Amino acid sequence: MKMKRLVSTLLAGVMVLSLVACGSGNTAPASTDTSAADTATTDTAATTDTAATTDTAATDEAPADTAEVEAPASDEPVTLTMWCIATEGDSNRHAYEAAIAEMEEKYPNITLEWEAIENEAYKTKIIAAMASGEGLPDIFFTWSCAFLGDFVNQGRVYCLDDVLAKYSDELPESMLGNTTYDGKHYGVPTTMNIVALFANMDLLAQAGWDKVPENYDELIKCCDDLVAAGIIPFGCAGGETWCVTEYLEPIIEKSIGADALNDIFLGRASYDNPDVAKAVDTFQEMIDKGYFDPAGASLPNDDVKANFMAGRTAFYQNGTWNCADFANDAEFLPKVKVTEFPVIDSSKSKLGQLIGGPSDTLAVTASSPNAEVAAEYAAELGKLICHYGYLDGCGLPAWIPYGDTSSINPLTQTVSEICANADSYVLFGDTAMSAVDKDPYLDAVAKVYGKELDGAGFISELAGAIR
Repeated sequence: MKMKRLVSTLLAGVMVLSLVACGSGNTAPASTDTSAADTATTDTAATTDTAATTDTAATDEAPADTAEVEAPASDEPVTLTMWCIATEGDSNRHAYEAAIAEMEEKYPNITLEWEAIENEAYKTKIIAAMASGEGLPDIFFTWSCAFLGDFVNQGRVYCLDDVLAKYSDELPESMLGNTTYDGKHYGVPTTMNIVALFANMDLLAQAGWDKVPENYDELIKCCDDLVAAGIIPFGCAGGETWCVTEYLEPIIEKSIGADALNDIFLGRASYDNPDVAKAVDTFQEMIDKGYFDPAGASLPNDDVKANFMAGRTAFYQNGTWNCADFANDAEFLPKVKVTEFPVIDSSKSKLGQLIGGPSDTLAVTASSPNAEVAAEYAAELGKLICHYGYLDGCGLPAWIPYGDTSSINPLTQTVSEICANADSYVLFGDTAMSAVDKDPYLDAVAKVYGKELDGAGFISELAGAIR
């Protein structure tokens, strides 16, 4: 019951902040911040007749009443196609498989042919297909805000207002802010995640620490003690620039404040900000002091994550979808704790200002010959992916949880507590930005990690490149 209260607080309260980010459709795509996998796979499963009977949503008091959603009148066989990023190595893979299997059993007349594509390759593929309007699937995974917004601007996305209205008792309006453009809904949210700091407490103990650092001074002292003990504090995958943003963005946010960073990401303020330059220099000072594994500069995220779990590095800062993989390793789980990056400048920032929010989304192609069926299907599938993903610990739910949630792993429970006490959220920068802005941003971030740009160079380059 305690977990349900935490999630209820999260859904009803702090996530209204997501409405700030994407209020119109005048945005272009950006890349995102989710775990990548090594290979693309194609799977086939049977699924829905369309919308289906919704499950009962759990609340603190009693289950909410839900009406059965009417499916299209035909029982004729229908085949739908879907693209997503739930590859074999992705932490959300099981949630997709379980959700699709449930839909297959419930709606045997609908066949879902789905293809899972590695994160970076997916971005390229979906953007190119949307630009041409050819070869598009009926349903597609997308990130919210500017990424989906650009496709909406192109007229490629089916409006889900009528379908989502049927789920209003189970899907809070506050969770739809990042997929709402000009007042219309275009996406089915699944889970939400934040950037979190994971710590291997066995390694910290070797450096004399029996707790996770609680403020920035303690973090620096802990890193110094780790280095003195011959332990590398951080691993960061320079081979995937979004992983570098997982370090840099919290450092900037905890230096200049959430509002200031959000204004920059949304184009309401310039990068020409000396406090941003100072934050970038702080990041590079950490690199210069030997806090980061030099081998990580060329590694993919999977390798850096594996190094953290193997005890090569003491900290790993990345999305909370990683809670699932950490919790599923019985040997590693007792060693790991999760927290948020500490405040650097308390005059501008505070604990509870987080990077992240609702982003993972399913959407429907407007040109689909079965768009109405696909829309109903996507809504119910999204709810099920949310359900199984939450049980797996792959993120916090965008939908109101239902059923027995007592098995939620302790890491995800801690993240729920962090989010329940959140002050504000800033959506991942390369998701919040338009396509024309995110590319120079990611390029500049890569140069920062490679020591090609310092703080002054970073703000100068982006102030000139981003409108």
